[in-house]
Amino acid sequence: MNDRFLRAARREPVDVTPIWMMRQAGRSLPSYRELKKKHHFLELIKSPDLIAEISLMPLQYFDVDALIMFADITLPLASLGIRFDIVENVGPVIEDPIRSLEQVDALDQIPITQTVPTVLEAITNVRREVEGKLPLIGFSGAPFTLASYVIEGRPSRDYSLVKGFMYREPQAWDRLMTRLAEMIIEYLSEQVAAGVQALQLFDSWVGILSPHDYERLVLPYTMKIFESISHLEVPRIHFGTGTSSLLELMAAPQCEVIGLDWRTNLDEAWDRVGHDKAVQGNLEPAVLLGPPELVRDRATDILQRAGGRPGHIFNLGHGVLPGSPLDNLKLLVDTVHSYERDR
Repeated sequence: MNDRFLRAARREPVDVTPIWMMRQAGRSLPSYRELKKKHHFLELIKSPDLIAEISLMPLQYFDVDALIMFADITLPLASLGIRFDIVENVGPVIEDPIRSLEQVDALDQIPITQTVPTVLEAITNVRREVEGKLPLIGFSGAPFTLASYVIEGRPSRDYSLVKGFMYREPQAWDRLMTRLAEMIIEYLSEQVAAGVQALQLFDSWVGILSPHDYERLVLPYTMKIFESISHLEVPRIHFGTGTSSLLELMAAPQCEVIGLDWRTNLDEAWDRVGHDKAVQGNLEPAVLLGPPELVRDRATDILQRAGGRPGHIFNLGHGVLPGSPLDNLKLLVDTVHSYERDR
């Protein structure tokens, strides 16, 4: 089995740096775009066969060292009775955004196995396909990012509604974040039971917060999640964007890997989170829209900053952009894999 990713997550020696890419299964792949001509996004994730097919698609194009399940971070919100749609070119749109304590207290508590059975079934199917070949990564949105969606109602530019709710309704905020954390713990646990071998917690929007607010109003719930899933004994990755001011705080929970965006140099960020953690990242995704020599140069710079130290997983600083040329994706994977071999 190619276990480079799992070994690097445990800061063990590897023959070459492992690489996988966030959103490697999706919009940049021709086979995915063909599927999207026939199916709405929510139709895709209602079919375990289609979820599995899309999750496996990257293997048609490049030699990544891990697969991540194809899904959306909002899917488990159905367990709280939150209704939503995934709107093309917009993202998740919540039917009845939460704006009061009464709404929080009225949330449902439906077992994850009833609300996202297709994702769990697809995990088992993909694991069967890659058994003995590649590890499989599961994921969830983090409490703050999910709270941002359910309060704002859709993606936002300034997140004024969620910040106002957080400041103005401390009791409701605590109850909502607690409910979200409990749901996430259940969701991640069920994913491991279905077959994933690593977990990533996405806090995509947490970079809008000050360190003070993050430490008081978000970090306790994130720590609860990582502590509660420690018994699952799989590598845990904590990732956010715009988090250069939060790195030391994000490294506080019990997780093995810190995902880095592109706004901080990898070597400097690694020094800040501590070398008892593995790091994942951190190529600027838009570099893949540039010429091949830029892709090679920027990837090599990151590898040089990692310095061959155990515990580096190469990734982008966020997801693959839709217009990224396949040739550049392949070139990136080949550049990372050949770096140690060519030295």
